[in-house]
Formats: sequence, C-alpha cells, structure tokens
Amino acid sequence: MFLAGDEETPRSTIPLLRRRPVILFLCATVCILIGTGVALWRYFGIGGVTSYSNQAVIFRDSDLRLPPDLAGNTGRIRVVHFWDPDCTTCNENTDAHLNYLISMFRGANIDFYSMRKPGTHGQLSAFLRGKLKPLAGIEGIERIPASPAIAIWAADGKLAYAGPYSEGFVCSSANSFVEPILGMLVAGEHVRPVPLVAVGCYCPWNTAPGEHP
Repeated sequence: MFLAGDEETPRSTIPLLRRRPVILFLCATVCILIGTGVALWRYFGIGGVTSYSNQAVIFRDSDLRLPPDLAGNTGRIRVVHFWDPDCTTCNENTDAHLNYLISMFRGANIDFYSMRKPGTHGQLSAFLRGKLKPLAGIEGIERIPASPAIAIWAADGKLAYAGPYSEGFVCSSANSFVEPILGMLVAGEHVRPVPLVAVGCYCPWNTAPGEHP
C-alpha cells in the first residue's frame, strides 16, 4: 500500500521531461549555426558585396586605344586592368582573380598593365604590386561604364575584349569571361570584341562630367 505522497510521477510528464534536453540542444544548435553564418558573412565580405552585387552593367565595344609606345603589332598580347581604389568590396575577389590570371599565363607572350581611375589615390593589393606596369592614361577611358574591368589587345594590336572579368554574386575565376579569350589569343585565334550585359559586383566609373554607366 502506497501513500499519496509516494505516488510515481505521472506518466504524461515523462515524455516532456525527456524531450526538454533535446529541445534545448536543438535551440542551441540553431543559435550556433546562425552565429557562424553571420560571422562567415562578415569575414568573407559578402555582406558588403550586396550593395554592388546586383548591378547590371552594359559593357559596350569600347573605343579604347593604347598609348603610342604600346600600340600596334608588337607580337605580344597586352592586358590592362582598370581599377578604382574606392571600390574595395569588388576589388577583393577581382584582385585574386587577376593574380590567378598572371600566374596561369606566366609563360605566355602577355604583358599586364594597370590603369587606376583618374582622380583617385591608392595602391594595388600587396600581392599584385610589381606584377603590373602602371599606365598614366588610355584614350577612350571615359567610356568605361564600371570597374573592375579589363581590356585585352591581341598580338597584332587589335582590341579583342573590353569588359568585366566575370559576373555573378561574387566575381571570380569560376565564372570568368577572360580565361577563354586569353587562351584563344595565345593559341593564335582571332577574337572580336562584342558588347555584353553583365550582372555582378561593379562600381560606376564616371571619369568625365556627364558620363554615366
């Protein structure tokens, strides 16, 4: 015979007591995942990319001309990197992409140059310094709609490409326009520049009054 105070815990409360640690564990796991996601978002700079990542830009067949001492049939492919020091968010991935290009085509007949946005001040990423020759100016630069951008001249001196490195939420070598073009030029194939619309991380160039991307 058992007294009322000695009765067993009602069975209906046992499952709840057993589930409570599981519920607490799941809540803690969700909080950890959310915190990790936010940390990665900030660490890799993706949070800052959102203000630029949905930019749809029309890159037309730019009438760019190299300086006279670099123009013409030199037998070497010429690559010019257009960059804006103030476009730090977009520059991060593009700089890494450019460094990859330089390494990938190290043994090819390619010369790499850089053209900083007129009126700005700054230096290229440390890992790019010394790998590109800076240019003081290029004719037609005011018609570039946005940066980061790249222009490629074939060995015969004709413009083969003028536009973005790539497109997408994070512009990188994974969605590049450039590697195939350089590969064809190195192989001696002819490439003609064509206008294109790209959506990605770009900053307005606007080097002259009244110019808009």
